[in-house]
Amino acid sequence: MKWQLVPAARFPEFAERWRTLHARGPASVLLDADFVAPLVECFARPGTLLACCESQGVTLAMALVAPSGRGAWATLQPSQAPLGLWLMAPDQALAPLLAGLLRALPGLPLVLGLTQADPMLLARPPDSPRLRTLDYIDTARVTLAGGFDAYWQARGKNLRANLKKQRARLEREGVAPRLEIVRTPAAMAAAVAQYGLLESSGWKSGQGTAVHANNTQGRYYRAMLEALSARGAASVYRYWFGEQLVAMDLCVEDGDSIVVLKTAYDESVGAGLSPTLLMREEACRRLFDEGRFSRLEFYGRVMEWHLRWTGEVRTMYHINYYRWPAVRRLQAMLESIRESSIAARPAAQ
Repeated sequence: MKWQLVPAARFPEFAERWRTLHARGPASVLLDADFVAPLVECFARPGTLLACCESQGVTLAMALVAPSGRGAWATLQPSQAPLGLWLMAPDQALAPLLAGLLRALPGLPLVLGLTQADPMLLARPPDSPRLRTLDYIDTARVTLAGGFDAYWQARGKNLRANLKKQRARLEREGVAPRLEIVRTPAAMAAAVAQYGLLESSGWKSGQGTAVHANNTQGRYYRAMLEALSARGAASVYRYWFGEQLVAMDLCVEDGDSIVVLKTAYDESVGAGLSPTLLMREEACRRLFDEGRFSRLEFYGRVMEWHLRWTGEVRTMYHINYYRWPAVRRLQAMLESIRESSIAARPAAQ
C-alpha cells in the first residue's frame, strides 16, 4: 500500500474517490463528500493535507490531516465537524494504515492523532505499544423504534408534565405552535440566515461564535446544506409560536440516521416556556411516525437535557499512533509526572 499526500485544496479532484470509499461503509453522512468539501474550503488551515492510500488501484483509506503541534499531526478537526475526517475500507486493519500514513507525513512526526472517532463506525482498538486511545466525550442518541407513545411514556414524568403544562398555557394565551420542516436547496440560504438571527440574539453573540449568514460559519452551513438537500439528505426544523420563529434545528441525514448539528432558540421567549423542548417533542413524534430513520443522533457532549430524552449514551474517543513505542512510554511517563504534580499542590485557601 502507498500513501499519496496533496494539499487539501485539491479535495474536489479526489471527491469521487472519497465518495466511492465512503459508500463502502459505515457511511455516516458526517463523512460524506458533500459534508466534507465545504469544511475544507472554509476551515482548512495552511499546511492541511489530503492523504490517500491505494493498493493495486483500489483506495483503502483517505484522511484530511494537519500539523497539531511539535512532532505531531492529527486529522483536521474544525468545531463544525462532529467526527475526525478519516475514512477506511471496512476490510482493512487500522494500525497498518496509521503506521503507513505516519511514515509518509513530512517532518518525521512522532505521533499521529485520529480525533473524535465514533465506536459505532470504527470499533475502538485495544491499546498496544504504539497505539493508545483516549476518551473524548459521551454522546447520546434516540433509537426510533417501538412507536412514539411507548417512547414518550418511558420518559420522565416531570418532562412530560412540564411540556403538557406549557402547551396548555400556549392554548390559553391563543398561541398556536407549529413545526415546519424545509428540505429544498432553494430554502437553505434563508434558513441559515434565520438561524443566524436566532443564535446572534443569544449568549453566543457576545462570544463571537454565533452563525451569521455572511460569516465563515454561515457560508459553510449554507453550502453544506444546499449540497446535501439537493439529494434529500438535509433538513431544517423551524418551530413557530404563531408568526414568531422561536427555535430551529439544522440537520443532516443518511439512510439510517438523522443528525442534529445545531440548535438555536429565541431567548426572549417568556419565562416558563421551552421552545426547544416543545420542538423536540413534536419532531420526535414525527420521526417515529414517518419511520424513515432508525436513529436520532445528537453527537454533542451529553448534557442534562439529553438524558431526559434518552438513556442511550456511548463514548467517543481519540487515537494516538506513535512512531516508536518509546515515544508512547515517554508521553505516558510525562503525563504521570504532571498528574502527580497537580495532585500534590496545596489546595487554594
